[in-house]
Amino acid sequence: MSKRSYLLASVMIAMIVVMALMMSMTGTTVAQDDPTATPIVAEIGGGGGTHISFWNGLTGSDGVTLNEMLAVFAEENPDVSVTVEMIIWDTLYQKLQTAFIANEPPDVFLLHASEIPMFGSFGVLRDLGDQYVSGGGWLPDDDIAATTMSGMILDGTIYGIPLDNHGRGLWINIDMFEAAGLSTDPADAPTDYDGWVELFQKLTLDANGNNALSPDFDPENVVQWGYAVGEWPNVNFIAALYQEGGSFLSEDGKTVTVNSEAGIAALQKTVDLVYKYHVSPPEAGFDTWQGFGAGTLAVLPTGTWYRNQSLLQTDINSMAWPNWVFGQQPATWFGAHTFMIPAGLGGEKLDAVLSMIQWVSEHQVDWAASGQVPARLSAQAALDPENYPSNILLGQTFGEYGVQDPRSPAVQEMLTNLAAELSAALNNIKSPEEALNDAAKIMQDALDRG
Repeated sequence: MSKRSYLLASVMIAMIVVMALMMSMTGTTVAQDDPTATPIVAEIGGGGGTHISFWNGLTGSDGVTLNEMLAVFAEENPDVSVTVEMIIWDTLYQKLQTAFIANEPPDVFLLHASEIPMFGSFGVLRDLGDQYVSGGGWLPDDDIAATTMSGMILDGTIYGIPLDNHGRGLWINIDMFEAAGLSTDPADAPTDYDGWVELFQKLTLDANGNNALSPDFDPENVVQWGYAVGEWPNVNFIAALYQEGGSFLSEDGKTVTVNSEAGIAALQKTVDLVYKYHVSPPEAGFDTWQGFGAGTLAVLPTGTWYRNQSLLQTDINSMAWPNWVFGQQPATWFGAHTFMIPAGLGGEKLDAVLSMIQWVSEHQVDWAASGQVPARLSAQAALDPENYPSNILLGQTFGEYGVQDPRSPAVQEMLTNLAAELSAALNNIKSPEEALNDAAKIMQDALDRG
């Protein structure tokens, strides 16, 4: 999940929910003192035989799903036990670097494919090419989409085994659409920015029941928003940037290009949704998930991980839609949760880790319960459309026009820099051009150091 920009309160709530769920899980015990300072720890298996440590950033319901799977793995493989530490993503990156410096890394860890350039450049990752059929292993190369597989490779070496594709789409409130006389069929979605603006305007209502197209509409007294720009602006911007024909980096990877004409146009369209068309609240001060669950938001841009949250919202009649198209071509952000192994791991621990990864990979249909899209094409094809409509629908868009984070050792620092400047624009502190120029300058410094 990617999920790297949650507010502290949201993180605390997610951790508490996960901890409660996991304490009732068969075959696991959980230890947690202070959820804001320590990772969520699960002991899986009987403790005998080979014991391995596993770090990941799955602090939401997807972490519960994976631990449930690992509990079954431990039952079927009683000679292996696992200590799982679930750590907030930003903290996990820092903790991993410290662990490698101290020569005390976990036996296996789960990151995003976009982190392979960073950790691969440190020389600390094991070559996993021998796990693919092309290298004599068990994982068929052609069972992974080319777009996903590209993220596993750095300088010709395969450093990862993908668990999923996770990425962006929309959740719509069906009742609000029908009340506005709008079709809920994704095939009828708008195909350009003007069409999306009109749709959002029809779904934005003031306290008097006027929509944002009405001459009597009161933008200072909105009770139902058509859209919200506030959840994870980074990945929304990446999609919009590519829709406008832009890019994050130059072709040679040496120059930040987010402040191109395409980038400025992409950000301006998003800002205009707030301050020109009045169909979205500003980024600051509006909780998008809470707004959707409370029935004050019609279209929620979010990720595959929202599947389970939507099932809990029994008062909201909702469904997934593909991402909007504001530019000249479709694009949507996606990533891949990826297993990686320290370069120095060997012996029984390596055997146990590889056994665990293979077992999880061969049970990726079960992983769909997390809301994410299984990485293996065979698992995607085996999904039940009745139970997993959002996984199937959004997964297709990732394969057709998905774009990932930039491939750079400096990716995390650059994305942090970008997020701050996007917030300045979305909260009307800076113009889109000023914000992106400032972002490009500091991001270039990070890229040059990287």
